[in-house]
Parts: sequence; structure tokens; C-alpha cells
Amino acid sequence: MPPLMISRRVDRPSSGRTGLPPGCTGLPPGRTAPSHSSTAPFLSRSPRPAPTPTRRLVLLATVTVCATALGATPAASTTESQAAPAATAQDTYRPSRTVPAPTHPRAPTDTPADRAYRDFLDHGPGIAVMTAAHRGQWREAPENSLAALRAAFADGAEIVEADIRLTKDGVPVLMHDATVDRTTDGTGRVADLTHAQLRALRLREGLGGRQAAPTGHRIPTLAEAMRAARTSGLVNLDQAWKDREAVWRVLAETGTVRNGLFKSGAPVPEVRAFRARHPDALYMHLVDDTNAASAAEFGTDRPPAFEVVFDDVGDAVADAAFLRGLRSTGRVWINSMRDALAARYTDEASLIAPARGWATLIGGYGASVLQTDNVEALEAYLATGVAGAVPSGAVRVQAEEYASGGEGVAYHDVDAGNRGDGPGRSGAGVDVCDLDGAVAVCWMRGSEWLSYEVDVPRSGRYTLKARVSSPHAPAGTYRVAVDGGAPGAAVPVANTTGHQAFVLQDSGQTRQLTKGRHTLRLSLDVGAHQNWNLDYLQWEPVGP
Repeated sequence: MPPLMISRRVDRPSSGRTGLPPGCTGLPPGRTAPSHSSTAPFLSRSPRPAPTPTRRLVLLATVTVCATALGATPAASTTESQAAPAATAQDTYRPSRTVPAPTHPRAPTDTPADRAYRDFLDHGPGIAVMTAAHRGQWREAPENSLAALRAAFADGAEIVEADIRLTKDGVPVLMHDATVDRTTDGTGRVADLTHAQLRALRLREGLGGRQAAPTGHRIPTLAEAMRAARTSGLVNLDQAWKDREAVWRVLAETGTVRNGLFKSGAPVPEVRAFRARHPDALYMHLVDDTNAASAAEFGTDRPPAFEVVFDDVGDAVADAAFLRGLRSTGRVWINSMRDALAARYTDEASLIAPARGWATLIGGYGASVLQTDNVEALEAYLATGVAGAVPSGAVRVQAEEYASGGEGVAYHDVDAGNRGDGPGRSGAGVDVCDLDGAVAVCWMRGSEWLSYEVDVPRSGRYTLKARVSSPHAPAGTYRVAVDGGAPGAAVPVANTTGHQAFVLQDSGQTRQLTKGRHTLRLSLDVGAHQNWNLDYLQWEPVGP
């Protein structure tokens, strides 16, 4: 199989936080990263505005997936020292391949949706990695809302994943859960409510939850979503297989057959029958360890993509030869949202070090579509090779990297030991959790405090921001003191709609800091409800 080639920029990024111990590259023992990267293959695509006017691959990095990364069987553990094999890379110029889209009576041409369609069907060596937005851009609007769909395309995604369910009166709508309880201000099963009843409900912010605020957004129909996506990109029709004929009718009626991507892990004869009835339908087959053999059952009539789900690198579908076979005939779609979807190679782990997530999924497992909860971060990585970059002039300190000195000196924690499942310090009482790859201080409680030593690069005025997560409202409050001074005003932590949904929030606290080392103390108010997680603190310059 020809090597997978991913476009990248010529300039080399400066190395940021790796999150790896000294001497650890995130690669298996005995392997080294290419010379142009400190921790992982530098795999990306050329930067482009959103929406993208073209999809050209300019300078390509040849990632030898077959001969190197996919030619060696991944290890049977998910630890850093046993990560998937690294790819080798070399610079080369090569034009991208395109596949012309078939004609459709109502299909527009030369739009981002057209280009996404052609790119999705292209599995040749010059392809770029495509971004799929999980439930839309829920960081900017309620999940599965029209606004979330539009924002995801605007932020660079070529594909938006949307969950489809049928109302009591047979109308396909966008809704992930069987009930509306989590994501709206109502209650009840979608299948027991009419479209008119659903339309009266208001979607809650972000990922929802009973403490998330209701918004003015309404539950959209599939027809509305497809019309909104018609010129913008593809829509991954998740959970739609059982209602595929009703969904197909919507695509046909809205002229968006080429925009809708059907998906299932159904028996191959069932899939063949559907594709025979609807030869124009885009289809992707889901494989995991329960149905890995189904890939071979398609014979020479394979779908253009396979979604691969594996919770351990020793799974059959994570095997090098298996993945090499999939890549030879189509795209490989891998989900990087949560630990169990791709053996802990997640979005959040990628922000610590690309080798812990996106770089390995691309270079080690042949992923050419990544579904993500961090659209903008993934787009930035694909464009620059840098994930989770620190803004120019800012200084960041990870929550788990608190000062030395122990209880009563560097920190105060109300209970002994690490109550989290993350890599806490030996003998220390600070609670550290691993939240789908994000290493964060957790189990926050009133009266606790943490001290940090911060090296300020230049004198000036700085504002403090904190990357936090919580499904609660109120989530808690904290105060900040610098260099032994008096604590500032209480800073409320806003609900982010999930323990794994990290958001960088501005504290509103500013300080005049001189160049050099400073001590920052973050303390939690005793009387406030505290239930939130802290990923990192960041001082950003706001003036001289």
C-alpha cells in the first residue's frame, strides 16, 4: 500500500509543554521520533481560513504507514512506553488526488461541501486528515443544534456528527439521548413526544445537564440540519441506521444525498441491501473487536470508509495488518474524544503531547479522519504541528505542578492521599485525576489551597485565566494571592456542562508583575460549594 501523506507547513514549531517525563518521547522503547519533531511525527495540513476556499495539499510529509508504523504490531498496553509505533517522515512535493463527485439533480458545485465529499471518497497517498466535529461545536452552542453545526463548519470541520432520532409522529430530529432530559428544559422520551411538543422545548448550554442554563435554541429537524449543511460539509448520521429509510427520504427531499453519511456495524448482507437500494448513499462501516471479520465480507465492494473503535492497542482492529488493509481501499475514521474509543489516545492527551493522541492515531494507526470534541485545537495542530500552544508572552502552569514543600507549606488538602486516578506525587495529599487524558487537580473542597512558582518572562500587567471543568452551577469559587499578598476577590467558576468539558475562563484578576519568579497561591472559599477540576492556570499579558 502506498504511504499515507499528510500536508504540513515548512516552518518548524517551537516545542511547548510535552507533559512527558525527561527522556520520554511517547514512543515505544528503541524508537525515535523524526528529526523535525521532539515527540511525534509532524503531521498536519496547510493552514486555511474557515470556511476553506480550496483544499490543496502543498508541501507533503510522507508518513510510511505500511513499512514502519503499520508494519509493526502495536503493543498490548496503553502506557507511554508502549505507545503505537512512530512513523518516519521525509519532505517531498506531491499534488493531492481528487475524486470527481457524481452529478445530482440538486447538488451545488464548487462549495466546501463538494470538496468535503470528494476528499472523503479519496483514499490515495496524498490525502489530508479530515476533521469531524462530535455533536457539532458544542463549546459555542448547544450540542446537536443548528448553531453548533454551523459553528463547527465555520471553525474548519469538514464533517459534523449529528445524532438522529424519530419523534412519535415520525419526524427525524437531532437528539443524542433517548430522552430529552439532559439536553433540554423538558422531560420524556423522544419517541413518546410529537415534533410539536419537542419544538416547544429549549436546548441547554453545551453538553447540557440539569444545571446547565436553557438557551433560545430549539431541537432541529434533520431536514433543517441538512439544509444548513448543504453547501458547508458532510453530516455523519449517527444512530440513524434503524431509521435509515426515513432518513434517506429527508436527504432526497432536501437535495442533500451527497451530504449525509450513513453509518452502522450491521451485518454485511443488511448493508449490501441498503446500498443496492440507494447506490448514491455515502456509507461508513463501524468495526470493533466484535465484528472485525465484517471488513473482509465486503469483498471488493467495500464502503469508502471504516470507523475503527478500540479500547486497547492489542485489539484485533488495532492490528497493523488489519489497518493497512482498510487504508488500502478507503479512509480510516478514529474517534479521539474519550479513553475507550481509541485506547486512551484522546483530544486532551494530545494537548499535553501530540504523541499521546493525534500524532499517534495519524502516524501509527493510519487515521485519515479524526472525530474530536476540540475542533479548533485539532485544526490548529493539523495546520502547525503544535497542540495546546501557550499564547505569545503568556506563562502557563499545570495544576498538578504545584510548588514543593508538602502539606501546610506548598498546599493544604482536607483529606490524606490522592483520591483521584491520575499521576499524583508520591506521598502528597493533592487529588489528581486523569479525565480522558486531561491531568487535573480534582476533588476540590473548601479551605484547600495550592501554591505555584511562576516565572514571568517580562514585566507588565497580566490577567489570570484558569482552564476548568464542572457540570455544576455554582461550581465553586477561588481567590488568588501573589507573593504573600492579600487574596483578591472571590472568582466564580462557571458551569462548563461536564467534568471532562474543560474551558479556559478569565478570572477578571489582574496583577502588575515584574520579570522573574513569583509565588501564586490559589485558595478555595470555605463557605462556597466546591465541585470543579483545574487543568492549568495561565497569566496573559494585557499591557505594560
